[in-house]
Amino acid sequence: MTQRFTGKVAFITGAARGQGRAHAVRLASEGADILALDLAGPLPAGVPYDSATPDDLAQTAKEIEALDRRVLTHEGDVRDLEGMKEFLARGVAELGRLDLVVANAGICIPATWDETTPQMFQDTIDINVVGVWNTVVASAPHVIAGGEGGAMVLTSSYAGKKMQPFMIHYTASKHAVTGMTRAFAAELGKHGIRVNSLHPGGVATPMGGGDMMGAIEHTNASNPKLAGMGTTFIEPAWGTSEEMADAVAFLLSGEARFITAEHLSVDGGAQYF
Repeated sequence: MTQRFTGKVAFITGAARGQGRAHAVRLASEGADILALDLAGPLPAGVPYDSATPDDLAQTAKEIEALDRRVLTHEGDVRDLEGMKEFLARGVAELGRLDLVVANAGICIPATWDETTPQMFQDTIDINVVGVWNTVVASAPHVIAGGEGGAMVLTSSYAGKKMQPFMIHYTASKHAVTGMTRAFAAELGKHGIRVNSLHPGGVATPMGGGDMMGAIEHTNASNPKLAGMGTTFIEPAWGTSEEMADAVAFLLSGEARFITAEHLSVDGGAQYF
């Protein structure tokens, strides 16, 4: 495989499993050393799928080390800005620099508008919006200090371009990420830092486990007319974590040197259905 990231260091949130792990392993396979952060613990009440664990995060590290790359892990909360800053300071001191950032961590709680509690809404915004803001704010000074520019990918969603039925809180959070992408791209551009967003549709990850499918079926039943939104044009009806990692690796690479403030959908056409 082409070594597009030799000599680079990447910071990835939500790295214990699913898309986050796929991003970490893909970048490591192309030469990058990795700083991997994940809560690796209980998620807020209402999240219907199982939480990642310390063992999941350790497995990510194991897969990176098997590629002969360096990795540092941290069980941390993206809502904790100071904790993130401390991890990055330690990581940059040990690995030498920071070049690439993937703000991947997020949660999803299916709920109709009238079932959505204030706490659900707040938790979603705190993790999916404030957590992404924290990731950029904590990492950008290190990328700037490297003096060679860099690249960031913020994970939004199909819901950040169109909308996700029965998830007003999630839709609001992912539209915010789309807006932050443009705004950070504008201000960080003078430092040679590109910022783009990734917009997955359905992806086969542990986020679809637990009672996630049951929760979606429950909300769909409240208004079946909306249940077909987000149908793909091609089969299968979902992507893989590795396909998302392909897109992220492209956006972070030199092949995307003149792409910034862009919003790349990897959703099988779902945004247009």
